[in-house]
Amino acid sequence: MIFGNGRRTTMVTEQDALPGRQETLPGVPDTHEVLGTSMHGPWPEGTQVMYVAMGCFWGAERIFWQQPGVVTTAVGYMGGYTPNPTYEETCTGRTGHTEAVLVAYDPAATTPELLLKQFWENHDPTTANRQGNDIGAQYRSAIYWTTPEQQQAAEATRAAFQQVLQDNGFGEISTEMRPASEAGEFYYAEGYHQQYLHKNPGGYCNHGPNGMTCPVGLVKQDQLPSQQSVQPPRG
Repeated sequence: MIFGNGRRTTMVTEQDALPGRQETLPGVPDTHEVLGTSMHGPWPEGTQVMYVAMGCFWGAERIFWQQPGVVTTAVGYMGGYTPNPTYEETCTGRTGHTEAVLVAYDPAATTPELLLKQFWENHDPTTANRQGNDIGAQYRSAIYWTTPEQQQAAEATRAAFQQVLQDNGFGEISTEMRPASEAGEFYYAEGYHQQYLHKNPGGYCNHGPNGMTCPVGLVKQDQLPSQQSVQPPRG
Protein backbone atom coordinates (compact mmCIF):
# COMPACT_ATOMS: atom_id res chain seq x y z
CA MET A 1 0.00 0.00 0.00
CA ILE A 2 0.96 3.64 -0.28
CA PHE A 3 1.27 4.65 3.34
CA GLY A 4 -0.75 7.81 3.83
CA ASN A 5 0.21 9.40 0.53
CA GLY A 6 -0.82 12.99 1.15
CA ARG A 7 -2.12 12.02 4.61
CA ARG A 8 -5.23 14.13 4.18
CA THR A 9 -7.29 13.50 7.31
CA THR A 10 -10.13 15.89 6.52
CA MET A 11 -12.82 15.24 3.95
CA VAL A 12 -12.33 17.04 0.65
CA THR A 13 -15.22 19.17 -0.56
CA GLU A 14 -17.04 18.29 -3.76
CA GLN A 15 -15.81 21.54 -5.27
CA ASP A 16 -12.17 20.68 -4.56
CA ALA A 17 -12.36 16.99 -5.49
CA LEU A 18 -10.44 15.62 -8.46
CA PRO A 19 -12.48 15.53 -11.69
CA GLY A 20 -11.99 11.84 -12.46
CA ARG A 21 -13.32 10.41 -15.72
CA GLN A 22 -16.45 9.05 -17.34
CA GLU A 23 -14.85 5.78 -18.45
CA THR A 24 -14.61 2.87 -16.03
CA LEU A 25 -11.11 1.67 -15.21
CA PRO A 26 -9.86 -0.94 -17.68
CA GLY A 27 -8.74 -4.44 -16.79
CA VAL A 28 -11.18 -5.18 -13.96
CA PRO A 29 -11.94 -8.93 -14.13
CA ASP A 30 -15.44 -10.28 -13.84
CA THR A 31 -14.64 -13.54 -12.04
CA HIS A 32 -13.62 -13.77 -8.39
CA GLU A 33 -10.21 -15.48 -8.13
CA VAL A 34 -11.22 -17.46 -5.03
CA LEU A 35 -14.97 -18.01 -5.18
CA GLY A 36 -15.28 -18.36 -8.96
CA THR A 37 -18.35 -16.13 -8.98
CA SER A 38 -19.05 -12.92 -10.86
CA MET A 39 -17.90 -9.78 -9.09
CA HIS A 40 -20.36 -7.68 -11.06
CA GLY A 41 -23.48 -9.88 -11.17
CA PRO A 42 -26.03 -10.88 -12.00
CA TRP A 43 -26.12 -13.04 -8.88
CA PRO A 44 -28.59 -15.69 -7.71
CA GLU A 45 -32.07 -14.39 -6.92
CA GLY A 46 -32.29 -12.98 -3.43
CA THR A 47 -28.61 -12.00 -3.18
CA GLN A 48 -28.11 -8.84 -1.13
CA VAL A 49 -25.21 -6.39 -1.18
CA MET A 50 -23.60 -4.40 1.60
CA TYR A 51 -20.53 -2.18 1.44
CA VAL A 52 -17.97 -1.84 4.22
CA ALA A 53 -14.70 0.03 4.68
CA MET A 54 -12.14 -0.70 7.38
CA GLY A 55 -8.79 0.60 6.19
CA CYS A 56 -6.71 -1.09 3.50
CA PHE A 57 -9.13 -3.01 1.32
CA TRP A 58 -6.74 -5.90 0.65
CA GLY A 59 -7.08 -7.46 4.08
CA ALA A 60 -10.69 -6.40 4.53
CA GLU A 61 -11.76 -8.22 1.37
CA ARG A 62 -10.07 -11.45 2.45
CA ILE A 63 -11.99 -11.45 5.71
CA PHE A 64 -15.31 -11.40 3.89
CA TRP A 65 -14.63 -13.84 1.05
CA GLN A 66 -13.86 -16.39 3.77
CA GLN A 67 -17.28 -16.02 5.41
CA PRO A 68 -19.98 -18.68 4.90
CA GLY A 69 -22.86 -17.47 2.76
CA VAL A 70 -20.86 -14.82 0.87
CA VAL A 71 -21.51 -15.00 -2.87
CA THR A 72 -18.74 -12.65 -3.97
CA THR A 73 -16.57 -9.74 -2.91
CA ALA A 74 -14.79 -6.92 -4.72
CA VAL A 75 -12.71 -3.92 -3.74
CA GLY A 76 -13.30 -0.38 -4.87
CA TYR A 77 -13.78 3.25 -3.99
CA MET A 78 -16.94 4.70 -2.47
CA GLY A 79 -18.34 7.52 -0.39
CA GLY A 80 -16.75 10.44 -2.23
CA TYR A 81 -17.11 12.57 -5.34
CA THR A 82 -14.61 11.67 -8.07
CA PRO A 83 -16.07 9.40 -10.77
CA ASN A 84 -14.02 6.31 -11.66
CA PRO A 85 -10.99 7.28 -9.59
CA THR A 86 -7.65 5.52 -9.78
CA TYR A 87 -5.87 4.11 -6.76
CA GLU A 88 -3.25 6.84 -6.93
CA GLU A 89 -5.95 9.53 -7.02
CA THR A 90 -7.80 8.01 -4.08
CA CYS A 91 -4.57 7.87 -2.07
CA THR A 92 -4.23 11.65 -2.32
CA GLY A 93 -7.40 12.03 -0.25
CA ARG A 94 -8.78 14.34 -2.93
CA THR A 95 -11.50 12.04 -4.27
CA GLY A 96 -13.46 11.84 -1.02
CA HIS A 97 -13.70 8.06 -1.36
CA THR A 98 -12.79 5.43 1.17
CA GLU A 99 -11.30 2.05 0.24
CA ALA A 100 -14.41 -0.14 0.31
CA VAL A 101 -15.40 -3.77 -0.07
CA LEU A 102 -18.53 -4.95 -1.87
CA VAL A 103 -19.99 -7.93 0.00
CA ALA A 104 -22.71 -9.85 -1.87
CA TYR A 105 -24.31 -12.55 0.25
CA ASP A 106 -27.12 -15.06 0.43
CA PRO A 107 -29.50 -13.96 3.23
CA ALA A 108 -30.67 -17.55 3.58
CA ALA A 109 -27.12 -18.59 4.46
CA THR A 110 -25.89 -15.71 6.62
CA THR A 111 -27.13 -12.48 8.20
CA PRO A 112 -25.98 -8.86 8.22
CA GLU A 113 -25.31 -9.29 11.95
CA LEU A 114 -22.84 -12.11 11.38
CA LEU A 115 -21.07 -10.20 8.63
CA LEU A 116 -20.89 -7.04 10.72
CA LYS A 117 -19.52 -9.04 13.65
CA GLN A 118 -16.47 -9.66 11.45
CA PHE A 119 -16.37 -5.97 10.57
CA TRP A 120 -16.31 -4.71 14.16
CA GLU A 121 -13.91 -7.36 15.47
CA ASN A 122 -11.21 -7.00 12.81
CA HIS A 123 -10.29 -3.33 12.77
CA ASP A 124 -10.19 -0.29 15.04
CA PRO A 125 -13.40 1.71 14.46
CA THR A 126 -12.36 4.42 16.93
CA THR A 127 -9.51 5.94 14.91
CA ALA A 128 -11.04 8.43 12.51
CA ASN A 129 -9.42 8.42 9.06
CA ARG A 130 -6.74 5.98 10.13
CA GLN A 131 -5.94 2.30 10.51
CA GLY A 132 -2.53 1.79 12.05
CA ASN A 133 0.12 3.38 9.82
CA ASP A 134 -2.42 3.97 7.05
CA ILE A 135 -3.43 7.58 7.56
CA GLY A 136 -5.93 9.55 5.50
CA ALA A 137 -9.63 9.95 4.83
CA GLN A 138 -9.39 7.12 2.28
CA TYR A 139 -8.84 4.72 5.20
CA ARG A 140 -11.91 5.72 7.20
CA SER A 141 -14.23 3.11 8.64
CA ALA A 142 -17.68 2.95 7.02
CA ILE A 143 -20.83 0.88 6.54
CA TYR A 144 -23.11 1.60 3.59
CA TRP A 145 -26.32 -0.40 3.66
CA THR A 146 -28.82 -1.26 0.93
CA THR A 147 -31.70 -2.78 2.94
CA PRO A 148 -33.65 -1.87 6.09
CA GLU A 149 -32.39 -5.10 7.68
CA GLN A 150 -28.79 -4.06 7.08
CA GLN A 151 -29.46 -0.63 8.57
CA GLN A 152 -31.00 -2.17 11.66
CA ALA A 153 -28.08 -4.57 11.99
CA ALA A 154 -25.52 -1.78 11.51
CA GLU A 155 -27.11 0.43 14.15
CA ALA A 156 -27.68 -2.37 16.66
CA THR A 157 -24.23 -3.94 16.31
CA ARG A 158 -22.64 -0.51 16.55
CA ALA A 159 -24.44 0.14 19.83
CA ALA A 160 -23.52 -3.30 21.14
CA PHE A 161 -19.87 -2.96 20.19
CA GLN A 162 -19.67 0.57 21.59
CA GLN A 163 -20.75 -0.84 24.93
CA VAL A 164 -18.01 -3.47 24.71
CA LEU A 165 -15.44 -0.79 23.94
CA GLN A 166 -16.68 1.38 26.79
CA ASP A 167 -16.57 -1.54 29.23
CA ASN A 168 -12.93 -2.09 28.27
CA GLY A 169 -11.87 1.53 28.51
CA PHE A 170 -11.73 2.36 24.81
CA GLY A 171 -13.05 5.38 22.92
CA GLU A 172 -15.98 6.28 20.70
CA ILE A 173 -16.72 4.64 17.37
CA SER A 174 -16.14 7.01 14.45
CA THR A 175 -17.46 4.70 11.70
CA GLU A 176 -19.37 6.49 8.93
CA MET A 177 -22.82 4.92 8.55
CA ARG A 178 -25.35 5.79 5.85
CA PRO A 179 -27.37 4.30 2.99
CA ALA A 180 -25.39 3.29 -0.06
CA SER A 181 -27.73 5.47 -2.09
CA GLU A 182 -26.32 8.50 -0.24
CA ALA A 183 -22.73 7.29 -0.36
CA GLY A 184 -22.84 7.16 -4.14
CA GLU A 185 -21.59 4.68 -6.68
CA PHE A 186 -19.16 1.89 -5.86
CA TYR A 187 -16.27 2.21 -8.32
CA TYR A 188 -14.37 -1.03 -8.87
CA ALA A 189 -10.66 -0.77 -8.15
CA GLU A 190 -8.00 -1.80 -10.65
CA GLY A 191 -7.70 -5.50 -11.41
CA TYR A 192 -4.48 -6.05 -9.48
CA HIS A 193 -6.23 -4.99 -6.26
CA GLN A 194 -9.00 -7.58 -6.59
CA GLN A 195 -8.36 -10.55 -4.25
CA TYR A 196 -4.87 -9.15 -3.81
CA LEU A 197 -3.90 -11.31 -0.85
CA HIS A 198 -4.89 -14.47 -2.70
CA LYS A 199 -2.56 -13.50 -5.52
CA ASN A 200 0.10 -12.24 -3.09
CA PRO A 201 -0.18 -14.34 0.09
CA GLY A 202 2.69 -12.50 1.73
CA GLY A 203 1.33 -9.07 0.86
CA TYR A 204 0.69 -6.20 3.25
CA CYS A 205 -2.25 -6.65 5.61
CA ASN A 206 -2.99 -4.79 8.84
CA HIS A 207 -6.24 -6.60 9.67
CA GLY A 208 -6.84 -9.13 12.38
CA PRO A 209 -8.74 -9.62 15.64
CA ASN A 210 -8.75 -6.47 17.75
CA GLY A 211 -9.35 -8.43 20.95
CA MET A 212 -12.95 -7.31 21.37
CA THR A 213 -16.05 -9.46 20.79
CA CYS A 214 -19.19 -8.03 19.20
CA PRO A 215 -22.23 -9.83 20.65
CA VAL A 216 -24.71 -11.09 18.09
CA GLY A 217 -27.87 -11.07 20.15
CA LEU A 218 -30.04 -9.23 17.67
CA VAL A 219 -31.83 -12.33 16.45
CA LYS A 220 -32.57 -15.59 18.20
CA GLN A 221 -29.71 -18.03 17.84
CA ASP A 222 -32.00 -20.75 16.49
CA GLN A 223 -32.94 -18.41 13.63
CA LEU A 224 -29.34 -17.96 12.45
CA PRO A 225 -28.32 -20.00 9.41
CA SER A 226 -26.18 -23.04 10.14
CA GLN A 227 -22.52 -22.11 9.79
CA GLN A 228 -21.35 -25.70 9.35
CA SER A 229 -22.88 -26.79 6.09
CA VAL A 230 -23.13 -23.54 4.14
CA GLN A 231 -20.77 -23.25 1.17
CA PRO A 232 -20.34 -20.10 -0.91
CA PRO A 233 -22.10 -20.38 -4.29
CA ARG A 234 -19.75 -20.83 -7.25
CA GLY A 235 -20.17 -19.95 -10.90
